[in-house]
Amino acid sequence: MTAFFALLTSFLWGLADFGGGLLTRRTPALTVVVVSQGIAAVVLSAIVLATGGWSEAGPRLWFAFAAGLVGPVALLCFYQALALGPMGVVSPLATLGVAVPVGIGLVLGERPGLFQAAGIVVAVTGVVLAGGPQLRGAAVQRRAILMTLVAAAGFGTVFALIAEASTTVTGLFLALFVQRVTNVAVGGAALVASVRRGGAAVPEDGFPWGALPALAFVGLADVAANGTYAMAARSGPVTVAAVLASLYPVVTALAARGFLNERLRGIQTVGAGLALLGTLLLATG
Repeated sequence: MTAFFALLTSFLWGLADFGGGLLTRRTPALTVVVVSQGIAAVVLSAIVLATGGWSEAGPRLWFAFAAGLVGPVALLCFYQALALGPMGVVSPLATLGVAVPVGIGLVLGERPGLFQAAGIVVAVTGVVLAGGPQLRGAAVQRRAILMTLVAAAGFGTVFALIAEASTTVTGLFLALFVQRVTNVAVGGAALVASVRRGGAAVPEDGFPWGALPALAFVGLADVAANGTYAMAARSGPVTVAAVLASLYPVVTALAARGFLNERLRGIQTVGAGLALLGTLLLATG
């Protein structure tokens, strides 16, 4: 079940990143974050009310609150790094965030077997290559590297925090709701600050109401991925769950190939194959 839920996490996050990337081509990234997460928060509030999730309120919600604070900061750093580029360096570097939950799992005493250890190495290598690392071209700004590493650390921290935010399914719904409300508050504050500095909140032709279904999908896929990752981490070793959940760049690359007809570079194809091999080693180990 760990492998199933972790791979489902990668699938959902990969599609959410693909959708979010398309939306930010026309709409400011902060607006995409706030609106998509706001829709997810509304849906989660209804689920929490229907399942009686409020009864699960307790100290563990601080983990969800912390994840809600860290997540938007990591995402904004990631977007800024992408703006500085090159994307071929930024994208694979961001996957290094998997080191955070894996490291925590090792500190807590998890010891993967031989096949699982090999699977971790192979899968992480595959993910980095699948991002299409740029091997030559324009020099990379130090600020872009720094922002990417901050984003990676933030993504990995969210992985670790959300896994600790609940012990039951109804409690997980409440934790995800708290996380999303915090996301919206932090992102909204950043959006207001951006507008005050002269930034745009919507495209020149107005708010893209026709994109609401896509915004809803991005927000709900993201929250579902957080939920499936929490279930993966609870049902098995965090070291395995975190690595399998970090395969989402492969899904994003394949989605771009299927929907936008973007051709995979040779190094990306090799990376996708290694990621699959690493997945098989982890699942059978």
